[in-house]
Amino acid sequence: QVQLAESGGGLVQAGGSLRLSCVASGSIFAINAMGWYRQAPGKARELVAVMSRGGSTNYADSVKGRFTISRDNAKNTVYLQMDSLKFEDTAVYYCNAEGVVDATSINDYWGQGTQVTVSS
Repeated sequence: QVQLAESGGGLVQAGGSLRLSCVASGSIFAINAMGWYRQAPGKARELVAVMSRGGSTNYADSVKGRFTISRDNAKNTVYLQMDSLKFEDTAVYYCNAEGVVDATSINDYWGQGTQVTVSS
């Protein structure tokens, strides 16, 4: 059974920084894409950033230049460095692993979410 475990959320003042981490565990042969989504109260879940296994990245326009995604394929881990945080970045951040290859199948997985709160 594959599981995603996120860490690094918390409360920070506007202009501050946080680093999120997500580790995928289980009998994993490979993971295609890993990324971060977020959901603010009353809003739909939206893409924040995603990175392919080969290193290609895609960012939401709202975070370009402030957030940086990285991953360690050997450790099945993805990171999100968030700088110059704004009040509107407040949300629950979810880790996503797409195209996870194990012994019997290929599936997508979500983490349980970690709260990021930015005070103005």
